[in-house]
Amino acid sequence: MKLNRRHFLQAGAGLGAGIIASGLPLSQAVWAAEGKVLKARAYSDIDKLDPGFYQNAYNVDVMNCIYTKLTRYKPGSEWGWELEAAESVEQIDPTHIRFRLKKGINFTGGFGEMTAEDVKFSFERVIQHNSPVKGDWGPLDRIEIEDDHTGVIVLKTPFVPLWNITLPYGCGHIVSKKAVTKAVADGGDFGMKPPCYSGPYVLSDWKPNQLVLLTRNPEWKGPRPGFDEIHILPMSDIKTAERAYQAGDIDFTDFSLDSLATLKDSPPENTKIEEKPSLYYVYIGMNSDHPKLKDVNVRKAIQWAINVPQIMDAAYSGQAQVATGLIAPGLVGHREKALIPPEGDLEKAKQYLEKAGITELSLTIDALNVTTFSTIAEMVQAQLSQIGITVEVNVQDSGSFWTIGMESEGERWKDMQLIVQRFSMVPDPYYATTFFVRDQVGVWNWERFRSERFDELNAKAVTVEDPQERAKMYYEMQDIMEDSGSYRFLTHEGSPIMYRTAQLEAETRPDGRPLYLGFEPKSA
Repeated sequence: MKLNRRHFLQAGAGLGAGIIASGLPLSQAVWAAEGKVLKARAYSDIDKLDPGFYQNAYNVDVMNCIYTKLTRYKPGSEWGWELEAAESVEQIDPTHIRFRLKKGINFTGGFGEMTAEDVKFSFERVIQHNSPVKGDWGPLDRIEIEDDHTGVIVLKTPFVPLWNITLPYGCGHIVSKKAVTKAVADGGDFGMKPPCYSGPYVLSDWKPNQLVLLTRNPEWKGPRPGFDEIHILPMSDIKTAERAYQAGDIDFTDFSLDSLATLKDSPPENTKIEEKPSLYYVYIGMNSDHPKLKDVNVRKAIQWAINVPQIMDAAYSGQAQVATGLIAPGLVGHREKALIPPEGDLEKAKQYLEKAGITELSLTIDALNVTTFSTIAEMVQAQLSQIGITVEVNVQDSGSFWTIGMESEGERWKDMQLIVQRFSMVPDPYYATTFFVRDQVGVWNWERFRSERFDELNAKAVTVEDPQERAKMYYEMQDIMEDSGSYRFLTHEGSPIMYRTAQLEAETRPDGRPLYLGFEPKSA
């Protein structure tokens, strides 16, 4: 949702392009600190710390440390949630959820104890300010306050994803009404300047593209986290992260699938390797409003010309599985197979071009400046050349890439043609589909895909509790997307992680994303 958004990976110019590339070793970039220090890699630098307007998973990883939520994801191998700021959360009926806050959770800066009024403000501002991630709150109507610590979330219609997305993720973080309205008159987006904190840590320092430094919150009265400091080092290039781990500069990181076999056979000393199932989805998108791609037959020709297993071999060393749609295995709505076979069919592709009356076509494909995605783009370039389509590959840094399809950022969306896209997920199918409704055209729906039936199903599916009935709706939604010709689904990748067992014990979500509050140092 997301987000971005999402996860969507806004991989920034991290240490790989900054400190390391310039020859400055990490040991000089990260100063020595007294006490227990956790050093971990993030795939991009933070760029939004307002939870009501959050963008990506790496921002939420930090928010989890500096704010609190009613509930949070449980660590382990199965998806679930547990209480955090809430003493209790109870579903009264399909559209009413009562919560009671724990007493004694204080905001820093003298902004007092967290109350139900802060919860009301935090949740309702997402809708009132038309946040790009307002979809996370679905049909939220209002928050009714019963007393200082108790309130009721009132929905216009039932919303099943509230438990898996809204409360334990980005928009579920609670901010201080007094602090935010003092910092921003209308209570809107405070961007990268949190007016106060309420979690076990505070943001002590931020060196863009170098370091995020979290230190203990002296006003925190809850369970004491294991580390005195958390150093999060942004590295957009995953190979840079692998080298940094080997050098001892970080103690926790994910790593590339093409290194999985080697690292499993010969892991670094005192290192635990874990393979986690990924929720990411990677696809080739096509701008259906571009004059060269308006004809659905052209788009279908491109779909059928793309051989996904060949791309998996080239970009992931054969370690990633072919996707059947947006929704990963294990989630409600995962399709058993796509409409188009993974290998495609060059003869069918040529037939679609003939239907379109196309004999010569040149296109561009945009990709993030990451080896995996540039390799995907180059493979698509080679595959489309087999049906007479010439493709120019445009590799872009994150600041440029993540604004390509946004109307709010100018006119570049008009020139976008093909794109290699990758977004993150949380454990509910709504988080994938909701960004492809018509209201998201020019926001996150960069393919400018439009379907009234898709929108109807997306709205209805969140009200259905029966998982089988709900799954049928998501099957059809993915069929509609694929049949539009605007998408060629590639993979969900994978999420292998490694960490130094002599230094720490890690806690993660089932998909491998770190839950830093649960990390524990090992005794020397």
